[in-house]
Amino acid sequence: MTDPQTNEATPAAAAWSPAQYAHFSDFRGRPFRELVARVDAVHPEVVVDLGCGPGELTLTLAQRWPEARVVGVDSSAEMLESARATDAAGRVEWVQASAEGWDPTEVSGSVDVLVTNATLQWVPSHLRLIPSWVSALAPGGTFAMQVPANFDAPSHRLMREVAARHLRADDLAPGLDRAIGTALPETYAALLLEVAAEVDVWQTTYLQVLQPPADGTHPVLDWVKGTGLRPVLGVLTDAAERDAFVTDYAAEIEKAYPRRPFGVLFPFTRTFAVARTTGP
Repeated sequence: MTDPQTNEATPAAAAWSPAQYAHFSDFRGRPFRELVARVDAVHPEVVVDLGCGPGELTLTLAQRWPEARVVGVDSSAEMLESARATDAAGRVEWVQASAEGWDPTEVSGSVDVLVTNATLQWVPSHLRLIPSWVSALAPGGTFAMQVPANFDAPSHRLMREVAARHLRADDLAPGLDRAIGTALPETYAALLLEVAAEVDVWQTTYLQVLQPPADGTHPVLDWVKGTGLRPVLGVLTDAAERDAFVTDYAAEIEKAYPRRPFGVLFPFTRTFAVARTTGP
């Protein structure tokens, strides 16, 4: 099994799970829809979703631009298998590649719209890559990105604190440190203004109300199992070590995000950016 962006070998427990990721599909899909709503391309010829995951959201790009060639790129074989199964009509070209290894110039025809949603936080070099992606767009092309901006939230801070007191703290630290690699909104704005004519950057905090799954797991724990907790699960392949971590972390989560009659309040901040290059 490989890491979703570097293609380095990692334990099977770290693999992306389409089923786990889909537990909160409505919440995960809303930022994508709000991001794409700010893209004003009318008749793009080539549209790319970089980090397409299980593909349901990529298919909405094909629906919006039915004449466009739509390409979904992801490094997870599991996610792409799910995407191809969802795409019964074969509307999208599904490509396996890491974000760091993907080359927009290898796409047949210049890219008119490049969307990357909740992916770049896993790509340590994304601040270096973004200018090259934007510069490779067709004249008048659009780059649209969204990344989580909640790495100081209790869900992630407590994960790091529990990892720091775990017996395998030294082994856990690199994976957790790697997953906090997003920048401030002004950093993205300054970066994009160097290569694009029009730039719009903003943040939104979603006050999400989560419901526990059928097995009674705390819903915030269920959420991070599909994303931020993956580096931990990839290291702790021994069941006893993994159970000890999850038990400790779950106890902290219960205190930080109390259960209420209506569910669990889970604030989540995201950073968005849309940049448009100079037209022909």
